[in-house]
Amino acid sequence: MAIARLPLIVIDCPDPGVLARFYGALLDWKIDVSADRASACAGDGRCISFHRVDGYTPPVWPTQERPQQMHLDVIVDDLDAAEAAVIDLGATKHPDQPGTTYRVFLDPAGHPICLCLN
Repeated sequence: MAIARLPLIVIDCPDPGVLARFYGALLDWKIDVSADRASACAGDGRCISFHRVDGYTPPVWPTQERPQQMHLDVIVDDLDAAEAAVIDLGATKHPDQPGTTYRVFLDPAGHPICLCLN
């Protein structure tokens, strides 16, 4: 018997609404925003929650100067199309691209996010 039903991913950031809108648009999930918290949720209970942290300092990738703490891999069918879309949503492409089947970006709060070929 499972102890829990679904994991909830919680990401610290300076502005929860910005990240909820970014990931909501990226994943086509519904967003909910309040003063210090926000979320992007699929219709099946999967959610990513974002919490405001005063003095937030983004990670430095790929070094561990300020560890990444977490990152998301998003599966895509077309890297070029996904790259254009994620940049339009506010991500930046990281200059260090170590792979050929995935691309590394930073979300609007500086968290690494990888677009990976399906």
